[in-house]
Amino acid sequence: MQAQDTNDGFNASTVPWTAPDLAGVDNATVPDYAADPADIDTFQRDGVVVLRGAFTDWVDALRAGQERNIENPESYRFPCESNPTGAPGRFFDSYCNWDLIPEYRNYVTRSCAASMAGQFTRSTAVQFFHEHAFFKEPGTQCATPWHQDLSYYCVDGTQTVSVYVALDHAEADVAVRFVKGSHVWNKLYRPRVFMDGSDYNTEDAVTESVPDISGNPEDYDILATALEPGDTVLFDFRTLHGTTDTLLKNRRRAFTTRWLGDDVRYCVRPGDTSPPLPESMTGTMATGDAMPVDWFPVMWRTP
Repeated sequence: MQAQDTNDGFNASTVPWTAPDLAGVDNATVPDYAADPADIDTFQRDGVVVLRGAFTDWVDALRAGQERNIENPESYRFPCESNPTGAPGRFFDSYCNWDLIPEYRNYVTRSCAASMAGQFTRSTAVQFFHEHAFFKEPGTQCATPWHQDLSYYCVDGTQTVSVYVALDHAEADVAVRFVKGSHVWNKLYRPRVFMDGSDYNTEDAVTESVPDISGNPEDYDILATALEPGDTVLFDFRTLHGTTDTLLKNRRRAFTTRWLGDDVRYCVRPGDTSPPLPESMTGTMATGDAMPVDWFPVMWRTP
């Protein structure tokens, strides 16, 4: 399938997704992160925490890797263009390419992101789920709709974290924002189409539509802050987040890695999931099974 022009389906693929080559991947050599207990408490309470300058040293490498991804999307997995047809700018994302792009692989296996994920989820071990690259060009005026990531994924659990690294300066009015505390609302919201904000899986009785946060911001405790390159936001898969449709004057790039802690297990969900596990795997798995380590390697254990 060629790269799609819209986000009608979020799993457009040009390269088959296969088990990664784990040669040389050794969780014993992952650098440790000296987490501040107060930051961990904030993450546990709010479902989100900002760590200033945590990955400044990785910005140039991640930008270089993202350029490979953006300039030649048909060579990588799950590329998606989410800007409405004819609208100015560009809103591109792509994921599950860490084994294809050397800069991504180096970051996943050699940065302290895994150690950070383990400590902030209060886990004894963490598995790497996947990476996700985001790119918005100047002139883009397309909001990322409010959503939670968990309902897109084939996993369930409370010990989850995304490690989001800003690769450009972003003022607070265009940076990603979060509803603090929404990870403990015990709500599962329907996945949404990024291009227009409409719901997927509208027939699903288990999930519900995301509330109108943009129309009633005073009703929510929203974290909105400017970000510099290397600033990092950690957030729970259940935490609601999105952006405004404010006109972008500069590029806004970001690189996110997703991590699974102790209590996370496979979960069958209606419709497509993101990423879509191959049938050869799902045909042998049931809700509650551990995620296979040959696809999702254990990247950190408690020292």
